[in-house]
Amino acid sequence: MLLHTPCCTLRPFHPADAPSVARHADDRGIWRNLRDRFPHPYTLADAEAFIAHVADARPVTHFAIDVAGDAVGSVALRLGTDIERRSAEIGYWLGASYRGRGIAVAAVVAATEYAFGTLDLVRVFAVPFVHNVASVRVLERAGYVREGTMRRSAVKDGVVLDQHLYAVVRD
Repeated sequence: MLLHTPCCTLRPFHPADAPSVARHADDRGIWRNLRDRFPHPYTLADAEAFIAHVADARPVTHFAIDVAGDAVGSVALRLGTDIERRSAEIGYWLGASYRGRGIAVAAVVAATEYAFGTLDLVRVFAVPFVHNVASVRVLERAGYVREGTMRRSAVKDGVVLDQHLYAVVRD
């Protein structure tokens, strides 16, 4: 499963990606804006365990953001269940040296199109922390609309935080 964009390719993770993933993911700034299940520091063993965990998942919902053959980030869809089975939460991160080039926007657009086209979903949403202005810009440039702010809805690094709710829906 390959999703091509002008600036990157989304593809399943391979065991050989572990060193690149560990190098790019070991960034407190990335950790600060993701769920606590994303470790910090991020080690080679963490990358290997993550890749082994997602390698055989069907349908594919975790993609490496590949630039010139290197896995420099990730975009994933967390599929809903029960009454939310036609929805997914999107999450993503990108190595610091690759930011500001439109790569994250392209990855989010491609993953969203995959969600609607291949997975037959009708809603994809994200809940960035209010302080994560860069992620908000990515979502807005990718066509997501802010539906509201969830006040005091998360705890990260010992601090209670607000989160925005962004979504895009398929008509």
